[in-house]
Amino acid sequence: MDVGGARERTPVGPHREPGHVRLRTWAVHARPTQSSLGLTFPPPSRFRGRLDNPAVGNGGGDESLKLGAGPGPCGPCPTRLGPRQGESQLHPNRDYEKMVGQTRNKLKEAASQPLHSPRSTQSRRRRRATGAGEPEFEEEPKEEMKEPELLLSAGRGILPGGARGYSPRRTRNLNARNAQNCMKLEMVTKTVLLGRFQFLSAFVEQLRDKVHLLQRRPFTGRITFGIAAFVSFLHWIHLITLFENDRHFSHLSSLEREMTFRTEMGLYYSYFKTIIEAPSFLEGLWMIMNDRLTEYPLVINTVKRFHLYPEVIIAFWYRSVVGIMNSFGLETKTCWNVTRVEPLNEVQSCEGLGDPACFYVGVIFVLNGMMMGLFFVYGAYLSGTQLGGLITVLCYFFNHGEATRVMWTPPLRESFSYPFLVLQMYILTLILRTSNNSKKHFVALCLSNVAFMLPWQFAQFILFTQIASLFPMYVVGYIEPTKFQKIIYMNMISVLLCFVLMFGNPMYLSSYYSSSLLMTLVIILKRNKIQRFGVSELHFWIRLSDLIAARILRYTDFDTLIYTCAPEFDFMEKATPLRYTKTLLLPVVMVITYFIFKKAFRDILCVLSANTYLRKQLLEHGELIFHTLQLFAFTSLAILIMRLKLFLTPHMCIMASLICSRRLFGWLFCRLRFENVVFGILTVMSIQGCANLHNQWSIIGEFNNLPQEELIQWVRYNTRPDAVFAGAMPTMASVKLSTLHPIVNHPHYEDADLRARTKTVYSAYSRKSAKEVRDKLLELHVNYYILEEAWCVVRTKPGCSMLEIWDVEDPSNSANPPLCSVLLKDARPYFTTVFQNSMYRVLKVN
Repeated sequence: MDVGGARERTPVGPHREPGHVRLRTWAVHARPTQSSLGLTFPPPSRFRGRLDNPAVGNGGGDESLKLGAGPGPCGPCPTRLGPRQGESQLHPNRDYEKMVGQTRNKLKEAASQPLHSPRSTQSRRRRRATGAGEPEFEEEPKEEMKEPELLLSAGRGILPGGARGYSPRRTRNLNARNAQNCMKLEMVTKTVLLGRFQFLSAFVEQLRDKVHLLQRRPFTGRITFGIAAFVSFLHWIHLITLFENDRHFSHLSSLEREMTFRTEMGLYYSYFKTIIEAPSFLEGLWMIMNDRLTEYPLVINTVKRFHLYPEVIIAFWYRSVVGIMNSFGLETKTCWNVTRVEPLNEVQSCEGLGDPACFYVGVIFVLNGMMMGLFFVYGAYLSGTQLGGLITVLCYFFNHGEATRVMWTPPLRESFSYPFLVLQMYILTLILRTSNNSKKHFVALCLSNVAFMLPWQFAQFILFTQIASLFPMYVVGYIEPTKFQKIIYMNMISVLLCFVLMFGNPMYLSSYYSSSLLMTLVIILKRNKIQRFGVSELHFWIRLSDLIAARILRYTDFDTLIYTCAPEFDFMEKATPLRYTKTLLLPVVMVITYFIFKKAFRDILCVLSANTYLRKQLLEHGELIFHTLQLFAFTSLAILIMRLKLFLTPHMCIMASLICSRRLFGWLFCRLRFENVVFGILTVMSIQGCANLHNQWSIIGEFNNLPQEELIQWVRYNTRPDAVFAGAMPTMASVKLSTLHPIVNHPHYEDADLRARTKTVYSAYSRKSAKEVRDKLLELHVNYYILEEAWCVVRTKPGCSMLEIWDVEDPSNSANPPLCSVLLKDARPYFTTVFQNSMYRVLKVN
């Protein structure tokens, strides 16, 4: 896809039938009418019975026989058989029968015209609610309805009122031939009365009926998964389009593609690159499990430290796919010579499954594309209708920029982990809603927990909020004790599995999540003594606590400021709620939350005065309470840390599906047409939603970072392979990825030892003396220091420049000049400048 315009590529070399409309009778009160054909018709009130669907009941006004008198949308319709009081069963008018026989030929010609009839205007007036509770919806006929027969009475006689003898009330003893003629007569009447322009109105009515049937009909698995596959494909296309438009990724060289993976993205991708370039898969796995390049001179297990199971699995897939294609002689990639604008030289760019970067990001986009199908199934199950799933999908698309950043930063841990959280919450919803759960549900819950926690260290904190939401539900009575105990057991098993698979990573046992599981189990088992569960590695969770405390209490230190000065760790933007409101997502979710809490408040009041049996009967629909509590938890996290909007926005989209729920809004759908409510909401949502999508599609860019490219090329060709580098965390990830040189610090800032190393490296931007900084760097075996001039003066917001951070951390040196300025002027005698360009300076440590 050529979008950049600045690059040109040249090939390098081989390497029911359509149109069917069901007719309904036109129920109006009128006198006998004469048509343009010269026919005199009886009053239409004689044909008020609904002929298209007897299960819905008659839509007429005062007839005596209700055809099929089935349940209506708000209750069963009464059935009344036999003549009306004061009438006798006499024979039909003979003159009228003679008239019908004489005009049979004219009817054949007129009946060939297309006939359409709107819904009976009387049918809705006869609906009545079954009570104050939720309305019962119409049941669909299980078999295709046949055309009802209107038969003439076999008797004779004349009724008062002229043509009263011909009435749908006498349908049992009439012959079929005359009934067919009467049907044609009725259709001609409606055609003449309604006119040709009634087609559009009939089409709209048909469309509304289809939507109404879709809302009421239990959806089949085949249809659901078909729609899920379609929306998955759409989201996959959307992601790859945005990614390509933003970077012109298909036209970049291998080095440029690696440089697009900034900060920790490049760090993660480097281990994927190590495995695929190793002589064998097992050798590559051993290399990343015994790594000396990331925190030189330490040897660390990067799979254990950085949660690299996604890279290990994708590398195995890559080697397998490329190996199979090569064995069959299939081309794995196509390469081109790309001409870049001056002063950049020509580079080679490759596409296809054989290109590592294309394969890597392709797997990520496929996984997140499938997540959209899962969202549809999730929303449809939670709301009880496929339209709920569609609303979830549309809300996600309309708020796509607030819901995910996978299209801009594919290799981040959340890109691999979050789709499995959606799966886990769907399974948990199924468990909460179903009274009798099988073992496979709990096994699936355990496996989805493992898949969610393995790629991302922050996943345990999200599961901790789940336990915090489920526990009060258990206390009140929304969850049965045995079911809640099984959920706790499955969570504990998943923690132990992750602990083993991550080679005994103590973070899994020292988290708030693990502690909450243990304490909850103790409470369930009614133990009096809670034994202290002590572990030695608590640094990550202490750091997380400090981060949240800093958000609330404004507490600051060096490590906390490094986090909070990053835009993604700042408070939620003030414009975010406004953007939610413009797409109608926030108002819809607030209305839904109000009705759920209204129901919960009423239930809790009943519980306080009810026995155990009644409590079980009253506290139903616990899954709705769970989603509401999770919404509050995600809202709190997103307000404190903007990055965590990725949990809030998709959960709001799931909650929005409940606008179609009969459990919450059945009373509304009894008063207003369901399809009108849904169409109205979607129409308002689409106004700003389509504008948001257009803004995303209009982002056109091309990656270009010449200063960093020059730095990488100089390091490759002018330093020894074992030369050790230090510098800013984002730059160090690129140096390790593209040059494979040892580094002493990197962007994965959660480890306590790494934070201490980074603080030492960043002292070059403080007011300390050059000698003191040099001595600290030599203790880390650093040979070259990469100094970035922008870091000396850049200030993202007040209090967030490196000098301001160091003045908070090291007030004793606040009167000294900035070391960075000294090194830029003359680095000697402790450092020697060996390379410089517009952005970087490489200082050799003497």
